[in-house]
Amino acid sequence: MTREPLPDTGPPTRTTDLRMAGEWLAHHDLADTHPTPLLASRLAVRRRARLATYVILAALIIVSALAATSAFGGLQPHHPLPLLALTASVAGLLLAQSLLDRWVRRVDQRAGATLSRRAAHLIQPGWRAVLGRPYAVFAVVTSVGAMVLAASALAVPDPTVRQLAVVVLIGLLGATAITAMQLRHLLRHPVVAEDEESLTADLIMRVEDARELTTPNVQWSLPVVLFGTAPGWWNAAAFAYIILSLAACIALHARTPSIATVAQRAMSAR
Repeated sequence: MTREPLPDTGPPTRTTDLRMAGEWLAHHDLADTHPTPLLASRLAVRRRARLATYVILAALIIVSALAATSAFGGLQPHHPLPLLALTASVAGLLLAQSLLDRWVRRVDQRAGATLSRRAAHLIQPGWRAVLGRPYAVFAVVTSVGAMVLAASALAVPDPTVRQLAVVVLIGLLGATAITAMQLRHLLRHPVVAEDEESLTADLIMRVEDARELTTPNVQWSLPVVLFGTAPGWWNAAAFAYIILSLAACIALHARTPSIATVAQRAMSAR
């Protein structure tokens, strides 16, 4: 990325995007690397895609909460309409995430077409390089733990609690599917690089996104729907799950190597 910028076939790169790209490089121990229009445009699209994903996950929490309110409204506890509406909403959000990932891939493909050459030693990093075993284990444990917690509420004889548990389970399954789609996108979309520096930046972007995906925001939020309605033992178990997973998340970020270090190790292992 230190060579002269290539002619851009798309719209001009904004000065703000170039400045933010420089700050991103400095944050990841690449302060000596010059931000190019290619990197700036990729980071800008990535920021917009991440914001859209936040909106999708927020919409998932909102529609789950709306479905949960039917348990306290005029509908009967076993009425299927709220659950059907929630399921349809989850399917729509999955489609939106799929279209969002396709848009990011299309932008990367156009960016790759402007390069004078691709990286001499192309790599397609696997899940161990991008996500890493500790983060993969954490993601699986927190997702499974949240589902087991919600499923345990199905054993409560109260029909309202059982309907809320089904709502939470549908929401958790939707959140897990969205995360899986994003991870698949990170692992399968082609590397866009023409030299060692841009290849390192590509790896850093993947690792950074993968680590953010493991933060169980939805898994921490949805069980709250059952607080105050489920029995005391369930509330205690849910509270313990949130506290323990939060502590594990903090310890994981504190004890694992930095994103830049992981990317540099992947580069040296080629």
